[in-house]
Amino acid sequence: MSSFRKSTKAGLVVLALAASFHSPRVSAQALSDMSTTAPQPKEASADDGWHVAITPYLWFAGVHGATGALGREASVHANFGDIFNYLNIGAMGVVETRYNRVIMPLDFMWMKLSDDKGLPVNEIATSVKVKMTETMLTPKVGYRIADGKRVKVDALFGIRYWHVSTDFTLQPVQIIGGISQSANWVDAVAGGRIILALSPKAFIGVAGDAGGGSARSDWQGAGFLGYKISPKWVMLAGYRYLSINYRPNGKAQFVYDVNMPGLVIGATFNIK
Repeated sequence: MSSFRKSTKAGLVVLALAASFHSPRVSAQALSDMSTTAPQPKEASADDGWHVAITPYLWFAGVHGATGALGREASVHANFGDIFNYLNIGAMGVVETRYNRVIMPLDFMWMKLSDDKGLPVNEIATSVKVKMTETMLTPKVGYRIADGKRVKVDALFGIRYWHVSTDFTLQPVQIIGGISQSANWVDAVAGGRIILALSPKAFIGVAGDAGGGSARSDWQGAGFLGYKISPKWVMLAGYRYLSINYRPNGKAQFVYDVNMPGLVIGATFNIK
């Protein structure tokens, strides 16, 4: 009888332990302990992954310096108002692709200008028509060396491709014809960009690069103010100064030694 009571008590203890092990309260506590001790997956930052943005802009630049060809050189001093009067068509913009901290911006500018001036009546020509085309393409690749919430710093390297052409046509063209001269060259450039947040929506930026190769010097600097009007759109306004000194050896070569300063306005659309 005594042994039966002992076995019965032992059985009750085993049943009580089993019941407590399978009780919902103890299981929930165990799961909670496991969840706090197990390693948690790292949340992806909204700034990681692929990002693509397009920024069309207008650069109200003047041109000051010298240009020439075929052994002749002339001084050029024109503000934006003068250039706008002669502008036929143009396009300017930046496409920037970024993956995590790797940045790939592409700056593009193309414009075509023309003017038709009357000449004193003579037996050779009655007027001269001048056309000028300028193309600038700057692809770069870089790395975001500082990626804080308030300050971002980018180091950038790339090339700047130039195409400049000038056509002079004396009228009547059937009798006189015209003169055309153009040049294409590529410069290596390196620089950077700093972006400082003033508030959750406003920021300022400073950017620049310098280099050369085919040109004796090729550099630019810019400062801008940005304001986020929505998660997708950012308005920009600033100032840009670009200097190029292309003077290859030889009297018959194309000369393009000018400075182009002016205000810039634009808008960035964040595709992704």
